[in-house]
Amino acid sequence: MKTAKRLQDFDAYLGTTMNMILTQMKKEGKDVINLGLGDPDVFPTEEMRKTLADACMHEESHHYPSFYDPMPLKEAIANWYQRRYEVICDPKSEVLPLLGAADGLFHIHTCLLDVGDTALIPDPCYPAYMASTKIAGGVIETVPLTNENGFLPDLDAIDPEVAKRAKMIWINYPNNPTAAHAPEEFYIKLIDWARKFDIAVISDNPYSEICFDGYRAPSFLKFDGAKEIGVELNSMSKAYNCCGWRIGMMLGNADIIAGMNKIKSHSDRGLFYPIQKAATEALNGSDAFMEERNRMFKERRDVVVNALKKMGIDVKMPKATFYVWAAVPEEVTDSKAWCMKVLNEIAVWMIPGSMYGKYGEGYFRIALTHPAERLAEAMDRLERYLA
Repeated sequence: MKTAKRLQDFDAYLGTTMNMILTQMKKEGKDVINLGLGDPDVFPTEEMRKTLADACMHEESHHYPSFYDPMPLKEAIANWYQRRYEVICDPKSEVLPLLGAADGLFHIHTCLLDVGDTALIPDPCYPAYMASTKIAGGVIETVPLTNENGFLPDLDAIDPEVAKRAKMIWINYPNNPTAAHAPEEFYIKLIDWARKFDIAVISDNPYSEICFDGYRAPSFLKFDGAKEIGVELNSMSKAYNCCGWRIGMMLGNADIIAGMNKIKSHSDRGLFYPIQKAATEALNGSDAFMEERNRMFKERRDVVVNALKKMGIDVKMPKATFYVWAAVPEEVTDSKAWCMKVLNEIAVWMIPGSMYGKYGEGYFRIALTHPAERLAEAMDRLERYLA
């Protein structure tokens, strides 16, 4: 049996493979601390879980999702964006619920790219940006994100001839994997630049609600002209502690939303209705729980960052996400080999920066998905290993 040649153009997601390896290590009795998986140990509120459970018990809740009126969820998404970001979107034409943000992330390339079209992809980045572009037949031009530039794309450094060919550009702030955040001036400049070159901006914003030290992440759509040239992806996974529910959203440019609706009319039948109902009530309800959740992540961040600094590792204190992005020790030249060696020696797994692209080499990422005490144990092991 011959599979498509495009499968040779990208690698499988390393995280999936590593989870299998870590599971086997645990079966062998090793006390593995997995700091790679971005799936936190927090849960949906009791009200969310009860709404979901009650809806599941209704016999009429189990038709195809298209059987039900989609407007309550679309209106809840639009209302949340207006309350949270001061962004006004028409729920009929500028809002699209998704099966998790990854659903929209994958299909947006098919929506915007013909075979051979160029996509501008940040490097380092969430690996699916690149894989999805290749699956759609697009051509990748990477945009380096460097420490010197605050892990922001240098728009002035993009070759104008490349920009003229490009159909889309990805931005992702607060950022995965670097945990960087973008100032408002960046978005204003980006919109002018994208309009000049007729490039669609795709903003990936799933970490917007996990912020610290008084920082509040904005929406790209907040800025004048954004809806004319782009869309934003967001997710309830991180914001509402429900990664497994697979609830995402896309908002913004009506033409892109219409194109995505057309694609998704073939690719799926929508969200399971009880999840729609639970999501609607959550988005219309209180988000007071987020303050304590974020305080917990801040405590964990401080434990990890302070420990890494004590070890002499180059690391910044992030203002958002539940990730820490740090430089490997000076003598290390291969982040993947180093992370694998650390795993084998002290049973602590951290994701190598090279997984996220060429410019991720020289770094590693830690996910703050364990209690502070467990993170402290991991840092103690790493400190002894590096001593």
